[in-house]
Amino acid sequence: MPVVIETRPETTATASDLAILGGRPAFANPRHVGAPNIPDRQALLRRIDAMLEGRRLSNRGPYVRLFEERVAKLVGVKHCIAMANGTVALEIGARALGLADEVIVPAFTFVATVHALRWQGIKPVFCDVDPETHLVDPASVEALIGPRTSGILAVHLWGRPAPVDALADIARRHHLRLMYDAAHAFGCSRQRRMIGGFGDLEVFSFHATKFLNTAEGGAVVTNDDRLAEQVRLMQNFGFTGLDKVEALGINGKMNELAAAVGLTSLEHLDQWVGVNRRNRALWTAALAPLRGITLKRWGDGEQRNDQYIVTEVDETVAGLTRDHLVTALRAENILARRYFYPGCHNMEPYRSEAPTGGWRLPHTDHVCQRVMVLPTGTAVTPKDITRMAAVMARILDDAPAVTATLQVRENQS
Repeated sequence: MPVVIETRPETTATASDLAILGGRPAFANPRHVGAPNIPDRQALLRRIDAMLEGRRLSNRGPYVRLFEERVAKLVGVKHCIAMANGTVALEIGARALGLADEVIVPAFTFVATVHALRWQGIKPVFCDVDPETHLVDPASVEALIGPRTSGILAVHLWGRPAPVDALADIARRHHLRLMYDAAHAFGCSRQRRMIGGFGDLEVFSFHATKFLNTAEGGAVVTNDDRLAEQVRLMQNFGFTGLDKVEALGINGKMNELAAAVGLTSLEHLDQWVGVNRRNRALWTAALAPLRGITLKRWGDGEQRNDQYIVTEVDETVAGLTRDHLVTALRAENILARRYFYPGCHNMEPYRSEAPTGGWRLPHTDHVCQRVMVLPTGTAVTPKDITRMAAVMARILDDAPAVTATLQVRENQS
């Protein structure tokens, strides 16, 4: 577990000394939503020493091959193709599926999901989400299918599986390709089947902020032999031999150093899940008395990595907006996040390319105004959670003053 070095003593804020009102921040150093999970340093350094001794740094060396084997086994698929990052994995996955023209995708996702399509000249068609689960709404997907639709790119959000049965049925009936962005969902399951084997292919991100990280990386996973072969060709310039190129490709390969981080991290998954579950239990208890703050709970008995503490803020009950609460928390060095505000459909270039009348996504817009994700992970201690919740309670208690202060700032800007 990483060591956080404080530069000065921390304080517990009171209503009169909130940082947003001129007091000292509750934390000297920031508490992040996604501080990296750090594996055992000595084990990692041993792998790096062996890598340097062998002088094999890239081009699908032994660490990458072993990482691919272990990921494929863990998620129960035939093929894992490790990539430089999750965005490249999305791009290559979409190209391998032959996606073109229009692809239906939720707007409530990280913008990389959508950029991966648009970068290849594919038009994202934004569907709405279920306001309760935040997951893609199958009815919205089906209503958007047209003559130019080539596929569906759905998202497993917060480690929860998208409605895979309904989406598979839609894809089958309309002869569409189906892929998943599973960036949040490594180590998670759906009806005791690990996420990774749904649709035509799935894409993992192993970015530093993810539950399993390789510092930077990603992967395409699939059970389709032919598709896996295409993906592997595309991520290595189309090479089929030493001097033989038989397809168009780019450089999407994961390097050996990233794979060494990934292999070492795989040895800690149970430990990290345990920390995340402990933190979730502590947040559940700490948030229960706070007005207007609802912790999203999914107690369905599935395997979860519990990487995200997702809340919704009801300003009519809390007494201040979600945005004002986030600003006040960040002043305390509690770096809460507005995932995925304001929605991809309200970002460029998609905002300027909206259909006549604009994108009509009422549930997405509603969720974008309410979601707040709180710090957790192996860098966050039980004491941190207690302090963060106490600060949040004091912000709510002093909501009128906080709101007035921030409104003055907004009017001056």
